[in-house]
Amino acid sequence: MSKKFNLILAVVMTLAIFLAACERSASQAPLPTPTPTGNTTAPQTDPMRMLQALATQTAMAAAGLPTPDLTGTPETAGTETTPDAGSPTPTSLLPPTGAPGATSIPATQIAVTTTPPARPATYTLQKGEFPYCIARRYNVDPAALMALNGLTEGHTYRPGLLLNIPQTAGPFPPPRALRSHPATYNVTSADDTIYKIACYYGDVDPLVIAAVNNLVSPYTLHAGQTLNIP
Repeated sequence: MSKKFNLILAVVMTLAIFLAACERSASQAPLPTPTPTGNTTAPQTDPMRMLQALATQTAMAAAGLPTPDLTGTPETAGTETTPDAGSPTPTSLLPPTGAPGATSIPATQIAVTTTPPARPATYTLQKGEFPYCIARRYNVDPAALMALNGLTEGHTYRPGLLLNIPQTAGPFPPPRALRSHPATYNVTSADDTIYKIACYYGDVDPLVIAAVNNLVSPYTLHAGQTLNIP
């Protein structure tokens, strides 16, 4: 008990000496306060609070209790933790690839086939076409086509003639094609049409020629133009 009393007495004497020193310092002229130049605010220390904390620590040590650390820096309430610069960014926060709102549209592919198109019930001749040409295109026996429409060879056939297409007739006798293809065709005059060019090759659909060359109705051609023939 005498050790604890002596320890408390020593603390009280230390406080008395420190308070006397503070009173002498207060009676002297105050020194000029330096003006801070940076943005950092220096922590302010209250002497009385520090003495009270020191006395509390001493008393707790005398009683055998764990003493608080008076040298640590208290945490500031509301301070947010800054993520490490090396931490990966969540995938959900990454911007989408490409320009916002942009949509990728695949290019339209045109299917080109060498099989004959389905036989229509009727067909109207266009400029540059003739019955044998239509028989080759739809793979129809030309004799059956001529007979069904009451036509004979050696006649001139004008555009606008309506042909009935036989549905049960046999195929066109080989070879169906007049000229080999795929190929390219150079337009030589304004009289050329996709229908005339299709008849030039025999078994090619004129609308397929228009499709592969990005032509739109009325499919006007000009001299010097090069067409891809499927």
